[in-house]
Amino acid sequence: MLFLLGVILMVLAIGASIALHEIGHLVPAKKFGVRVPQYMVGFGPTLWSRTKGETEYGVKAIPLGGYIRMIGMYPPKPGQEPGTMRTASTGRISQLADEARAMSFEEVRPGDDGRMFYQLPVRKKIIIMLGGPMMNLAIALAVFTGIFTLHGIAVTTPTLSSVSECVDFTRADQQAAQECTDDMQRSPANAAGLLPGDTITRIDGRDVETWEEVRTAIRDNGDAPLAITVERDGQRQQLTAEPIVLDLPKIEDGQYVTDVRGEYVTEQVGFLGASGTREVQQQPITAVPGLFGDMLVDTFDLVLQIPEKMVGIWHAAFGDADRDPNGPMSVVGVGRVAGEVTSSDAFGTGQERAVMLVSLVGSLNLMLFAFNMLPLLPLDGGHVAGAIWEALKRGWARVRGRPDPGPVDVAKALPLAYGVALVFIAMTVLLIYADLVAPVQLT
Repeated sequence: MLFLLGVILMVLAIGASIALHEIGHLVPAKKFGVRVPQYMVGFGPTLWSRTKGETEYGVKAIPLGGYIRMIGMYPPKPGQEPGTMRTASTGRISQLADEARAMSFEEVRPGDDGRMFYQLPVRKKIIIMLGGPMMNLAIALAVFTGIFTLHGIAVTTPTLSSVSECVDFTRADQQAAQECTDDMQRSPANAAGLLPGDTITRIDGRDVETWEEVRTAIRDNGDAPLAITVERDGQRQQLTAEPIVLDLPKIEDGQYVTDVRGEYVTEQVGFLGASGTREVQQQPITAVPGLFGDMLVDTFDLVLQIPEKMVGIWHAAFGDADRDPNGPMSVVGVGRVAGEVTSSDAFGTGQERAVMLVSLVGSLNLMLFAFNMLPLLPLDGGHVAGAIWEALKRGWARVRGRPDPGPVDVAKALPLAYGVALVFIAMTVLLIYADLVAPVQLT
């Protein structure tokens, strides 16, 4: 029951995120006088709808997106009035553009002149198209501000939680052994006299305040002797460690690096055999911009890596590769993760699991923002790019004293938009299949 509850809660959260995204488009569109015949959450058959004023509001069966339909999305051909008959185009691309224009003007009624999207000034077009992604960004910011300041974030401190006794070189991952035998080498940390509870304050004469600084210093040091200052029982002690070089997973920006098959990329680095203490610390409101900014950058990086990540997902779905836990998932995968988090004590206390679910919603909205900002039709970023191109063309024409070139004919880019849409559909199908046969393992 708890698993099903988690899935239902996540489906509702996804639906709410989509609905608010479309409201981000709807409100400025109506504010600027554009007529909006439809506001829909989902695709496919309509499950429920109600008409209020001049807009039909409804929910459709497939919760993979949503849309608002504005009249006059594409401008007519130069010299032709909206709704008039056009001569047949001989090229397939021209036909696609003409068909899109015709559909755009199907619902144009007498008195709608000035209420069509293409007639808006560039700034208003951009505001409308950015409204959806900015709504997702605002949701993510609200979610993570609450998590950072009220609950806190997991921080690994330089206070040692454990010190390995020895190193087992026969293990594939070459990590410190859990059980030692007489023929195993003592770990460098153990040999140096480090103890659980010690707080590392200096390494080779440099002050350290975070475990990331400690780990970086050890890994970069190789096997050279390392002077370590620790605080133990209120007293400072000077120790000397002799790290060894091992083949360990590569770390960038605090994350393990994986290849296209989801396997760890390794490198030769220094190894000590001690671990910091992981604890949750509340953050001041002043830390939110930096923390949220880092998450935003990481999200854009992930979006740009999606083509590469899809190769690994293919190998996981049709081969024996493991899924990358930091890779993309479909709504099926997100729902399954939500169900596991809700139903399993392995993810901590009830409060910790609730925070994980809320964080998942925030991450989903960050991904929706970053993905929709790509300058590709049919995404919002593609329409924004078209509006910016229109502004540049009109500005250049003014500088050169030439007539206003008019709105940019975004319909000409529809063949590319259809191609992009087909790629997105194929990616979605692959992700859903992978989430069913080779789901991401969180534990």
